[in-house]
Amino acid sequence: MIEYHEYYADGRWRPATGATQLIQRNPTSELAQSLVTVCSPADVALAVSVARRCAPGWAQSPLDERRRALGALHRAIAKRADAFVNLLATELGVPVWVGRTMQLPMPLANLERIIEGLDQITWHEQIGNAAVAREPVGVIAAITPWNFPLHQIIAKLAGAIGAGCPTVLKPSEVAPGVARLLLEAVAEADLPPGLVNMVWGGADVGECLVASPGVDLVTFTGSTAVGRRIMVTAAASLTRVLLELGGKSASLVLEDADLDAAIPATVRRCMVNSGQTCVAQSRLLVPRKELAAVIQRVVAALAEWTPGDPTHTETRIGPLATPSQFGSVNQHIRQAITDGATLIAGGAGRAAGFERGFFVTPTAFSDVTAEMALAKNEVFGPVLAVMPYDSEADGIALANETPYGLSGGVWSTNPARAEAAARRIRAGQVILNGAPSNYGAPFGGFGQSGFGRENGRFSIEAFLEWKSMPGLTWPA
Repeated sequence: MIEYHEYYADGRWRPATGATQLIQRNPTSELAQSLVTVCSPADVALAVSVARRCAPGWAQSPLDERRRALGALHRAIAKRADAFVNLLATELGVPVWVGRTMQLPMPLANLERIIEGLDQITWHEQIGNAAVAREPVGVIAAITPWNFPLHQIIAKLAGAIGAGCPTVLKPSEVAPGVARLLLEAVAEADLPPGLVNMVWGGADVGECLVASPGVDLVTFTGSTAVGRRIMVTAAASLTRVLLELGGKSASLVLEDADLDAAIPATVRRCMVNSGQTCVAQSRLLVPRKELAAVIQRVVAALAEWTPGDPTHTETRIGPLATPSQFGSVNQHIRQAITDGATLIAGGAGRAAGFERGFFVTPTAFSDVTAEMALAKNEVFGPVLAVMPYDSEADGIALANETPYGLSGGVWSTNPARAEAAARRIRAGQVILNGAPSNYGAPFGGFGQSGFGRENGRFSIEAFLEWKSMPGLTWPA
């Protein structure tokens, strides 16, 4: 078992002094694989204090210095690519193909877009008699999830560095090896002491960090329920909060769509990473007259998603990350059956062929109505709900019949029709006809999916404040 007993502050590792230790289990074998000693309130206070000490100097750093720091971090992460992929497989059950094609390329691409973003921001402008500047907000508390641990950390950490802000990071305790390896890359990048700090712990440590008077802004990615609690805690000191929360994304297939393209692509966006993505397209909305043809294609597509050992290169889908997630996803499946949905593939329980491990068979239901829990609640697992509609207007209304608004998709062979539908869907991101990801474009949600935007220059702008100085004129 690997033990993690040190947190990172002021450019060095220090013994964590909390009284609690957390055990994490390998999702394939269910054996204990890591032990994390959590940080005490004193550890958190020290990390925040050194970040505050670093803040004034880094706020004045030239863009070239920030560019150098981010470039060095990119190289240090890329150098450890194989190690990250292996840790993702053992700690979280991420198949190596997902690690190599998504979990590693995403943060590296985002880092590149953030570096480019330094030159895309208007740092100074003249508005009448006022010189206006963009300035760093201060110390950032970044709380990140386990499902895409490196990507979520980089979106916040790199944006903060680019903005001129030091960070205190609380990564998920479910993936301590990934976080530790990233901090080794931070150390190699030779960043100023106190610019990047990391504390270990669960919800109590996160709450301690959010409540710290030394924190100027909290950025959080995770569940909507936890996001609400963070807002309450931050409200006591009026600390700014950025939230990227849950989702219940819909793939809206219009009547002129190419089903042979739309259905496999939607199934992939629902199943990849074992369905543990906030943007999973877990609702497939289709014209009622095409329902039979869609179900046939869904079943055929799911047959290719056979669970297996995540360390094997041929495995498409691995186990769920934690025992609690395994229990939650199975409960969602059982509830859907109780509610009257028709099971067309998969089902509850451990996937066939496995005596241990948090494996769930990729599952799909038809006859799902808007009132059912499966249509409303984020499952965060490999479960697809097929939902028919009678008119395009009904399909758009169904896509919007959710408190979330993080992502979604539209399929149509007519680009103008696809655009018109996408504009009517209330979500921060709507993907047309399976277009590839763009890490320079803003990412964030509407409604209970949170507020604020990340990626590229938007990751930098999230941590900037406006300052107006009437009576001052910038040099021409």
